[in-house]
Amino acid sequence: MDFRFDIIVEYAPFFVKGTLLTIGLSLAGILIGTVLGLIIGLGKMMRNKILAFPFELYISFFRGTPLFVQILLIHFGVVPTFTGETNAVLAAILALSLNSAAYISEIFRAGIQSIDNGQMEAARSLGMNHVQAMRYVILPQAVKRMIPPLGNEFVTLIKESSLAAVIAAPELMYWGRAMAGQYFRVWEPYLLAALIYLVLTLSLSFLLNIIERRLKTE
Repeated sequence: MDFRFDIIVEYAPFFVKGTLLTIGLSLAGILIGTVLGLIIGLGKMMRNKILAFPFELYISFFRGTPLFVQILLIHFGVVPTFTGETNAVLAAILALSLNSAAYISEIFRAGIQSIDNGQMEAARSLGMNHVQAMRYVILPQAVKRMIPPLGNEFVTLIKESSLAAVIAAPELMYWGRAMAGQYFRVWEPYLLAALIYLVLTLSLSFLLNIIERRLKTE
């Protein structure tokens, strides 16, 4: 196999830019998705079924439809409706955030419900209201149990950010496809992209393992 390192060197600056954007998209998706996921998870847990229904509908839609389709709908439909024009980076951030929020909400819900009901009762008996009990008693315990599934979701989000290439967001996979299209090569662009994704996911997994070990020792 004739492996051409010269085109890798030529495209190296573009892959660096693409990697930075991939990291940015992933971080934005993780941060926004986590905040939205907590809100949606708490909303789904409300005892009033009417109030909880919109949150359940949200989760069902984003978990039941492909992220690929969601990206296209947001890029060609939602973003132009509000801005008057398409914006690939904005659409990618929105799609990744909204999609991950649906999965993260279920992680929060499962984590909170795994805490014994006696914890809430004990907190309320000490004079805390429901919000204070959730903030100071329930959530700190639940977060420790949620680290592994949250870590898996974050790793998945990094890999799924590659779908943003279909709307021409200049992230890592976009430049891999550009190299492949220009030189009609397969191994160089896609192996390089795969290697970079592997480094990103392994680095995040390593960081999450450290956080998990520290939380266990506290």
